[in-house]
Amino acid sequence: MLRRGRRSAALILFGASAKVSSMASEMNQEAPQSNGKTTGGLKPTTAMLLADAIASPGAHPHFMRSLALRFAETTIFLVAVIGAIALGLGITAYFAEHHYVLAYLVAYAGFRFSDLIVREDADDSPPREELSRRIAAQLPILLVFAAAPFERTYVYGGSAPALASALGLLLELLGMWLALGARIQLGFFTAGRTPERPVLVKRGFYRHLRHPIYAGTFLVTSAWTIIYGAPVAAVLTLIIGAILAQGRIKSEEAMLCARFGEEYDAYKRETDALIPSVW
Repeated sequence: MLRRGRRSAALILFGASAKVSSMASEMNQEAPQSNGKTTGGLKPTTAMLLADAIASPGAHPHFMRSLALRFAETTIFLVAVIGAIALGLGITAYFAEHHYVLAYLVAYAGFRFSDLIVREDADDSPPREELSRRIAAQLPILLVFAAAPFERTYVYGGSAPALASALGLLLELLGMWLALGARIQLGFFTAGRTPERPVLVKRGFYRHLRHPIYAGTFLVTSAWTIIYGAPVAAVLTLIIGAILAQGRIKSEEAMLCARFGEEYDAYKRETDALIPSVW
């Protein structure tokens, strides 16, 4: 009985979706006026298009991609609203008392914008998959940004030692130098490459590390936990970051091995992945 009820509900839902789609199609047809002229059809609403997309998966890829981008845009706007409220509630006074936190955030903003400018996106990734991948990659970083101040405020209280905060800021700058420098070197040494003639970069930072961008980004993220003097968050960042990095590295190196063959195998034997002489 329960399965039959669910099946009936699904049929009703898709029937309603098809009916809405049909209504939208009819509304789009030109309607005659009393003077004999025709008026332009009414544009279907987002709800109508969404119902049609649910009824016919894959028939409207551009609409689904546009909808995902609009959701992302709305999310960013809501985060900005929360930031504006925080400013109004006196977060500026907090920054005035925690100079290292402010310095880290200013440097981090510059790092993200610079990374956006110098990075090269993969040409073979569909926009929707690329957007989903980037959003998923940011979630662990957001957790780190929430966990460190939470641990400092509700577990230890007070401010982090100045020495720890200074060390965290230094590590952030070191990570920024490594990640951005590696991106610039990657673009410079692969200039002029073609799909038929790919280039394996083995100079610059890549002479010592196969994934210096990951290493630099990991340093930047870990530095946030040191800025706040949050050891538990730091250990969790180390463990979770290592697990995520291992998965990304394994997938990327399998692709590179298939592309470059023995050349990449020899490169792997001569270099480390993330940490010199360790990993």
